[in-house]
Amino acid sequence: MTAGRGRVAPEELRSHQWYGTDGLRSFSHRARTRQLGYLPEEHLGKPVIAILNTWSDINPCHVHLRDRAQAVKRGVWQAGGFPLEFPVSTLSETFQKPTPMLYRNLLAMETEELLRSYPVDGAVLLGGCDKSTPALLMGAASVDLPTVFVPAGPMLPGHWRNEVLGSGTDMWKYWDDKRAGLIGDCEMAELENGLARSPGHCMTMGTASTLTAAAEALGVTVPGASSIPAVDSGHDRMAVQSGLRIVELVWQQLTLSEILTADAYEDAVATVLALGGSTNAVIHLIAMAGRSGVKLTLDDFDRIARTVPVLANLRPGGKYLMEDFHFAGGLPGFLARLTDVLHLDRPTVAHGTMREQLDGALVHDADVIRERDNPLAEEGGVAVLRGNLCPDGAVIKHIAAEPHLLRHTGPAVVFDDYQEMQRTINDPSLALTADHVLVLRNAGPKGGPGMPEYGMLPIPDYLLKQGVRDMVRISDARMSGTSYGACVLHVAPESFVGGPLALVRTGDLITLDVEARLLQLDVPDDELELRRAGWTAPPARYGRGYGALYQDQITQADTGCDFAFLSRQGEVPDPYAG
Repeated sequence: MTAGRGRVAPEELRSHQWYGTDGLRSFSHRARTRQLGYLPEEHLGKPVIAILNTWSDINPCHVHLRDRAQAVKRGVWQAGGFPLEFPVSTLSETFQKPTPMLYRNLLAMETEELLRSYPVDGAVLLGGCDKSTPALLMGAASVDLPTVFVPAGPMLPGHWRNEVLGSGTDMWKYWDDKRAGLIGDCEMAELENGLARSPGHCMTMGTASTLTAAAEALGVTVPGASSIPAVDSGHDRMAVQSGLRIVELVWQQLTLSEILTADAYEDAVATVLALGGSTNAVIHLIAMAGRSGVKLTLDDFDRIARTVPVLANLRPGGKYLMEDFHFAGGLPGFLARLTDVLHLDRPTVAHGTMREQLDGALVHDADVIRERDNPLAEEGGVAVLRGNLCPDGAVIKHIAAEPHLLRHTGPAVVFDDYQEMQRTINDPSLALTADHVLVLRNAGPKGGPGMPEYGMLPIPDYLLKQGVRDMVRISDARMSGTSYGACVLHVAPESFVGGPLALVRTGDLITLDVEARLLQLDVPDDELELRRAGWTAPPARYGRGYGALYQDQITQADTGCDFAFLSRQGEVPDPYAG
């Protein structure tokens, strides 16, 4: 518990402005609350807690969050608070097109404006599937109320013919097996039934598990929350505990700005890198930090990557799945292996310091959570690349690539967009070999639009049949955290706005050297200038609507893909006018 903080009086609660004065507006607010069926003693003088729920019928990762919201309410009621549930955008990773990344900032806006405009004193955020975690925390950070995050939790492991399956990772693997002719429709039908067999997000160390682990490392969840399987009864108990805790945070007025400090973000980066986590965390943590007034850069990721080993033996870079990680000690046990690189004297929502939160944390399986002298990799799992092809940076999850490709020079084969790539990748006339470098452009923040997860470009069928399972692939896109391969991602600036990726031609030699952190287009500067002079900007993707706002305001991958008008600092007036 957070020690040494006094409790505010009921009259100091933010919700008191709506409910507690003698004016007509307070009379109206109280009357309308009676209309909802509540007695005065149920809410007057009590912390009002907003429960933001990303549940929907089309989000399998969050389909259980309707029940978890009830568990949070139990905790809030028991602690003497007044819970109110708000539905917010669901961002279903599986179904939303062209990509839920297009709408991450929309959920962040919704979160911010909802918390700002209603009579709430604190918030519990229910999310977990990929973009929902950063979106909720970005919006909440901009409002700066006491806040607790409740992760959706990973689904149960998949099963097929005595094999344990990891969602995403094994989907890609067996889809390539089908394209190579190694399995057929019968096996694929069985896999379809066995890959994802419970509510919850991906149970590999994909983007969802990476970001919820980052949230726990930041200190905005109760301890151990990020790895509890979605259908475990412990997940219900965690939700109740979160409801209990948020009421105390409101009385103490411990707001997000005291939790989400520069030290906390550095620890989140170290956690992501030591987990071998998703490359998407680079974009999201930079955006989240920006909302907290903290400058986090690609260089910070690369610097920290050189100081932490990969200790989590989790797919796609390792062997195990999230349920194994949970019972091996979860994030508390994992962080206990990293205490020398963490800032332990910062507060969390559950304890006065992270040091207290990790006190007594144990690891129960040293193959799942490795010892420091037996890492999965000597350095953090993501490398930041520089060079004339990516002057503002690019990233690669090198622990998930075939080692022989981490230093490679090969001729480029360029695809101008994802649709062209899909149509032509299997065309024998391209005469692709394992040495070629596949280049996809116009898949970035503006070009995608929304920077879709196209970055794990497919290997041609005829090469798969020859046994080729990895090639160097370069794009301004993202890729799923469950994906793998020598995929260079987030090339910045993107080709759609005239970045150097727009100047690459089929046949150009490209050099990738991960150890040297280099991505180089081996074309003379004067030739590149000639190409640049002949480049024409493509037409805007959107003529109206949210898409037009998006293309006008979206920033590049290296700065977090936030909206410019949201990421800047500035005053916002109190919305309550009396």
